[in-house]
Amino acid sequence: MVIDVSALTPNDPTFAARALTVNAHTLQGSQILGIAAQVRALKAQGLLVCDLTVGDFAPAHFPTPEALRQKVTDALNAGHTNYPPSDGLPELRQAIVRFYEERLGLRFPVEAIYIASGARPPLYATYRCLLEEGDTLVYAVPSWNNDYYVHLNKAREVVLPTRAEDGFMPTLALIAPHIQEARVIHLNSPLNPCGTAISAPVLKEICEAIVAENRRRDTTGERPLFLLYDMVYWPLTFGDVQHVNPISLVPEVAPYTIIVDAISKWCSATGLRVGWGVVPVSLQGAFKNLIGHIGAWAPRAEQVATTWYLGQTELMNTFTVEFKAKIQARLDLIHRRLTEMAAAGLPVRSIEPQGAIYLSGQLSLLGRELPGVGVAKTNEDIRRFLLQSAGVALVPFQAFGLKEDTGWFRFSVGAVGVEELAAAMDRLEAALRAVPT
Repeated sequence: MVIDVSALTPNDPTFAARALTVNAHTLQGSQILGIAAQVRALKAQGLLVCDLTVGDFAPAHFPTPEALRQKVTDALNAGHTNYPPSDGLPELRQAIVRFYEERLGLRFPVEAIYIASGARPPLYATYRCLLEEGDTLVYAVPSWNNDYYVHLNKAREVVLPTRAEDGFMPTLALIAPHIQEARVIHLNSPLNPCGTAISAPVLKEICEAIVAENRRRDTTGERPLFLLYDMVYWPLTFGDVQHVNPISLVPEVAPYTIIVDAISKWCSATGLRVGWGVVPVSLQGAFKNLIGHIGAWAPRAEQVATTWYLGQTELMNTFTVEFKAKIQARLDLIHRRLTEMAAAGLPVRSIEPQGAIYLSGQLSLLGRELPGVGVAKTNEDIRRFLLQSAGVALVPFQAFGLKEDTGWFRFSVGAVGVEELAAAMDRLEAALRAVPT
């Protein structure tokens, strides 16, 4: 006899509303993943779609370094299939210390580092460990996932609207009015979704203000203010743009800085799930405990492989040069084509790519009659038009916390080939030319 459990547990929204906590019931799913699912469905129907939505890499275009993959296999075959230590393999933590000393000129104590399954757990751990209910997080938009994590932690948010002219990066002038109420200030550079990088002068000013505010708090006994610095894309900068680290600029900010990093992006290794946080030593135990309780460890075999890879300077340098060149070629292609379209009078513009795998592009179509869609009132209308008329899938900045409809979108290039991308830009131009003036 087979019991049909589906008949006993129907999909009942009213039951879910009664069963879940308010926090869980009202948590929204990722808009990015929702759009990506729509794109996959269209592709499954045989439709031509250039997918510029996900912040991931198609192995056909951007494979993980072969030597790193082989080391994972070797580690599995050698029996590295059990639990790792809750803060990561000691050898990997030491390898990260040496890596940062060599690449950034910063020597962290090994006791400050803990390993996790990618960059998301260290980001979330920072919220859980530092923000009480009602504490204030200050962050700029557009940015990745802050709104979801604030919701989960019942924190208070101060959202800073940024300008394209500043590369959508916050400035001290934006932050300063909120610095006394803030518990955590979150910065990400190179920036997801914009593909821009914060400049040294801007970051230096912000760090100096954080140091000054903590000196004030030391005299009053208030809880300290922390800088959460997400630098998961830091080796992926282009041209004259250089990654800047807050501690290199203002060493005194070190006691108040949380760094989040991973091999996910700069090794094209999102599926290997190896990331880490760097925190003041006195805080590491709490972060380690949280990661341990939710089981967000990086797999042991991948940790063994990453330990080896971080010591292969020449191998890493060769991979990074080739990897960045392929990314930049795609980003430059989009920027060049959008610039040419703008010169031809089409309502588009973009920001020259500075880092990561993204480009910010604006399609100023609000208020225009879009074939097959009608008058564009929102970014979502523009997104649907581009998908239907050009087979180009983009993510609007609304998916990154921006409330206003401004026509800005993220172009992500990790899942496309150059020829496919060039053809997609042709279709995009044709679709724009078909819009009545």
